[in-house]
Amino acid sequence: MFQAIVKKGKVFGEEVPAPKVSERNILVKVVSSCISAGTETAGIKYSGDALIKRALKQPENVRKVIDMAKSDHIANVYRKVKSKVSEGRPTGYSLSGVVIATGNQVRGFKVGDKVAAAGAGIANHAEYVDVPENLLVKMPIGLSFFKASTVTLGAIAMQGVRRADLKMGEFAVVYGAGLIGLLTIQMLRISGIRVAAIDIDEKRLEIASEVGARVTVNPKNDDSIATIMNWSNGFGADAVIFTAATKSSDPLSQSLKMCRKKGSVIIVGGSGMEIKREDMYVKELDLLMSTSYGPGRYDPNYEEKGLDYPYGYVRWTENRNMVEYLRLLNKDLINLDKLLFEKYPIQNVSEAFEILQNSEKRPLSVILDYGDSVIENHQNQDRKILLNDKPIKNHNINIALIGSGNFAVGMHLPNIKKLSNKFTLYAVMNKTGYKGKVVAQQYGARYVTTEYNDILNDERVDLVFITTRHDSHAELVLKSLKAGKNTFVEKPLAVKKQQLEDIKLLFENCNSPPVLMVGFNRRFSKYAKEIKNHTDRRINPLYIHYRMNAGHIPLDHWIHENGGRIIGEACHIIDLMTYFTGCRITAVSCDELSPKTDAFSSSDNKSIILKYEDGSIASIDYFAVGNNRYPKEYMEVHFDQKTIVLDNYKLIKGYGVKIKELSSKNSQKGQLEELEHLHQTLINGGSEWPIPFWDMIQTTAVSFLLK
Repeated sequence: MFQAIVKKGKVFGEEVPAPKVSERNILVKVVSSCISAGTETAGIKYSGDALIKRALKQPENVRKVIDMAKSDHIANVYRKVKSKVSEGRPTGYSLSGVVIATGNQVRGFKVGDKVAAAGAGIANHAEYVDVPENLLVKMPIGLSFFKASTVTLGAIAMQGVRRADLKMGEFAVVYGAGLIGLLTIQMLRISGIRVAAIDIDEKRLEIASEVGARVTVNPKNDDSIATIMNWSNGFGADAVIFTAATKSSDPLSQSLKMCRKKGSVIIVGGSGMEIKREDMYVKELDLLMSTSYGPGRYDPNYEEKGLDYPYGYVRWTENRNMVEYLRLLNKDLINLDKLLFEKYPIQNVSEAFEILQNSEKRPLSVILDYGDSVIENHQNQDRKILLNDKPIKNHNINIALIGSGNFAVGMHLPNIKKLSNKFTLYAVMNKTGYKGKVVAQQYGARYVTTEYNDILNDERVDLVFITTRHDSHAELVLKSLKAGKNTFVEKPLAVKKQQLEDIKLLFENCNSPPVLMVGFNRRFSKYAKEIKNHTDRRINPLYIHYRMNAGHIPLDHWIHENGGRIIGEACHIIDLMTYFTGCRITAVSCDELSPKTDAFSSSDNKSIILKYEDGSIASIDYFAVGNNRYPKEYMEVHFDQKTIVLDNYKLIKGYGVKIKELSSKNSQKGQLEELEHLHQTLINGGSEWPIPFWDMIQTTAVSFLLK
């Protein structure tokens, strides 16, 4: 499919794999999409900035990079940041189209429905989009796709009006007569509000007057504060809705000065935020932010999972704002005909964005046209793109990467590249076609796809490499193994007991199963190997203490779902303990923190004790309440009056035992070495797995007991 991509200060049209409908989503064939002249053009300019300039604009990200550098080599961090910046990104957030497929958990939509969609990173300028249910609304009968494609901008304007909370007959100023400002004016007018418009563009002020503004002011020519004070009978505006986009703080200062006592200014657009206390204090003004389309925005439970807010408690959500805007359009209560639109076919998307950056010819907005809306013509989207036809290295293991997330791109793919004499990245499958394509091209993969079956049906794929979110692991593993594919899956192997039972059953009924490996990498670290060289010669059992300062992650993050961090990360340490003891666990005990506030959870603050067949004891302290500048991992291994200490996979020391005292500048946790072991297993026909099957099953089962 064809999609608009922002890269290095420009917009390009690019062929990428079409998305596949997700379980909670709806697949839409796009007919029209609306380019936001403000938000999107600003993003284009930002994408063209040099790294140092971006850093100065977003100093909060500099701290993140510094923290990354503390745990990784600075050259690696620079490579990651530069790669992220240069890869480009999709753009767009407002469109209309036709439903061509629905996910299994969707009930409110059917194939053939005419719909409008919102959402940055979701409602992209692309021929096909996969949209969550709460970001999609049905179009009223008779409304054109052209008009409905402005749904997001209409919802943004409506939320600004709702935040102002004005009553019939009150005075409102709309500062900025761009598209959102002109929509705001019309919404205020039909609500019985008296409206004034302020802008430095005379053409926009003319339109503002035509659509309902009683007073228009150009600050270049008139004293805007005096004009508004005179118009409002000397009291000032009840509210100023700020829809302009500027870096200067002067317009905001003017907005505050033209308000009445106890009035309010609502920020919808962008402004410099140097606020003078005297502008607000004497009148006791309110400065309010309007968050995009309305309640639900930026809430993953609402937007991604489809959990609606109760109508009686949250009357106007972002979805209900979208519905109401389309109703007003369909009833001709909001008029788009007077607004300055340009229309371009999607194939000319570069030209469409260029005209928005042209100060002389710049329209209020541009609508991209995607042509055909007949469903039958779009049932079979091309989800696979061949990128090259280079000869295949017959002696290498061909890897198909499933999921090109940050960890896969930042850790596994560089390691696969280092082992280019052993592995070849042959294919990439990713839910988001463009991200998958970028990764596939960067590492020379043969093709990219959004369809898992393309991977499973490809005889040339030797190893399916799964690095998706935790809740999808077990299902993908089962499908891969049933297809006869050797499979590597990042931890965890499963997040539910039944999933684990299904995997066990598959192997019980298979005489010659493919190789399965879970990414328990720490046992392959050079530090772990050195420790095991000595613990294997012990006389008495081991006493091991492991501390993982996991770091706090907000409780609404997806990592806390589907088993949480114990199943998702502490499993690493359970596996490592078993590696050292070499035997089965006979008893498990656990206790957890009881936080006094909801800032922390007991689920990722646990003290665990494991007892092994040989009498060894391993205690694991996994906690999220520590300081993130304190080293993450630390281990003491005690046996036969000997002690070995491992400090964050950077340093190892022995007490009472002569060991090879290894050290490294950055943590080396065995991710490269685990691939080397896996390669050895695969070329030897899978006779001896890197991690025994019983061991991987035990680690996963024990983690279920601890969650």
